[in-house]
Amino acid sequence: MKRAPSSVMTPPPLSPTLTVLIGLAAAVIALTGVSFARELVGPLALAAVIVIICHPVRHPLERRGWPRWLATTAVIVVAYLILAFLALLLFFAGTQFVRLVGDYADELRQTAQALIDGLEAVGLDQQAADATASVLDPSTIASFAASLGGTVLGVLTAFFFVLAYVIFMAVDGARYTRAEQSFGVSARAAVGRFQKFNTGVRRYYIVNATFGAIVAIIDGLALWALDIPAPVVWAILAFVTNFIPNIGFVVGLIPPALLALVVGGWPLMLAVIAVYCVVNVTLQVLIQPKFVSDAVDITLTLSFFSVIFWTFIIGPLGAILSIPLTLLVRALILEGDPGARWLRWLSGDKDAAR
Repeated sequence: MKRAPSSVMTPPPLSPTLTVLIGLAAAVIALTGVSFARELVGPLALAAVIVIICHPVRHPLERRGWPRWLATTAVIVVAYLILAFLALLLFFAGTQFVRLVGDYADELRQTAQALIDGLEAVGLDQQAADATASVLDPSTIASFAASLGGTVLGVLTAFFFVLAYVIFMAVDGARYTRAEQSFGVSARAAVGRFQKFNTGVRRYYIVNATFGAIVAIIDGLALWALDIPAPVVWAILAFVTNFIPNIGFVVGLIPPALLALVVGGWPLMLAVIAVYCVVNVTLQVLIQPKFVSDAVDITLTLSFFSVIFWTFIIGPLGAILSIPLTLLVRALILEGDPGARWLRWLSGDKDAAR
């Protein structure tokens, strides 16, 4: 006796709207988890970027016959040197900034009082005067410095994780270079996407470091010529903030401009602002974005949004790592999906239009 064939009920396909909503919900959940684990994710992303930058060191060494473990050690050493250099820069700038606040505490109070008198003379209410006074109050600036120092201390506290991540990723980097040999042609597309991602990250930081060094030297010399105290500190700040797309210029301008107001009044402050506008706007706003766009194929709008978004997700490190993190998301989600070519094109990827 034959058994009647059972009918299998196939669930209806999801509507495009529901699919998008499910994807957005999954993304929100994932990003919430990343935000809660920012103390681990931030150092992990920083270590990954540094290893990506240093990874090409191994290639000429292996071509010269160095064993793989020794080439990996060279990558780790170069990565540690970069981390040590950055840590020393931040430590020097932070300690000098705190010292300046103490040295110019009286001048800060006098400047704040002069601003209060000026605001009251033009009829502004007491709240506006109090707000202006609080901005230049030494305790407020010291609190800001302490907050900045706390951020730096948080990064240094996670330094152990960064150092460990660098070792693990450098070792794994040597292994991943053999992926195509192990899996054949089937791995070529994925390997190609991540090679493009790695190249984009390296180009991005080379461009930023080059322009940051130029801007820092010019700003430092200009501040030295204007007799602004501690021009080296502000040059370091200009170099570091150059790695923050679009808004780094403003962050690097505020401290030396306020110090110029304290030591030289409004004319000196306006001179500092004028110098920064001419130098930084010309190089960072007009020239550098063209080189960054050519290096990573990303639009200015997306780069600006990336800074805000990734800072909100993983904290201050997100501002510096915003472009690599955005490139990683594009490589993982968009570049492997043939139906997302228009999204890649919207993000600035020139290859998507080919």
